[in-house]
Amino acid sequence: MYKLTVTLFLLLAGSLCYGANTNTIPLQLTDSLSGKPVANAVVLLENGPAESPIEAEIVQKNRNFHPHTLIIPKHSRVDFPNQDNTQHHVYSFSPAKTFNIELYAGRPTEPVVFNKTGVVEIGCNIHDHMQAFILITDSAPSGRTDERGRLTVEIPPSADSDSGKEAGLLVWHPRLTDNTRMARFTIELPHSGPLELSVELSPEPASNDRLDGLQNRFREL
Repeated sequence: MYKLTVTLFLLLAGSLCYGANTNTIPLQLTDSLSGKPVANAVVLLENGPAESPIEAEIVQKNRNFHPHTLIIPKHSRVDFPNQDNTQHHVYSFSPAKTFNIELYAGRPTEPVVFNKTGVVEIGCNIHDHMQAFILITDSAPSGRTDERGRLTVEIPPSADSDSGKEAGLLVWHPRLTDNTRMARFTIELPHSGPLELSVELSPEPASNDRLDGLQNRFREL
């Protein structure tokens, strides 16, 4: 399996005023080998503005999870309704949350509560191809990169005005070499000039690939 190297360029665009000189940084995420943009990467500013817990769903329909990636604040509750005409067996053994909803149709009795930050990988023990991720965070996401691999990240004035401090930037994509955690980068504050970072991605999986690794780990439990 080959690995792709992705270069992350953070370019300072100056300060825009959102009440107190919030620093906005246009972010461009690209594949350094092909030069193509990396779309749909989740970006968070560490210790950024917090959000209250929410109620959310990951629906099973047409033997797939919808959405494929769910981002929620810590202590949120997630339900897993089954809208298919076949039963599913939803599980995760990720360090951030281990749970097991055995064969069922309809709606489980109770939602799952996610009290620890991190990345949760979800599978179905009946349908090997089914996969989803839940990202549990302490900070509200800055957003996801668009089709051109672009996103604007806002640095709060309280952080950006303190010389000598650092800000952590978290980046996640389902094809990260280790997609069970977020890649962390450090920005020195105040930030000026371009910052080049890199992460490794796994190759795009074939449409008929099975999640044999995930299934084997489940059956070894």
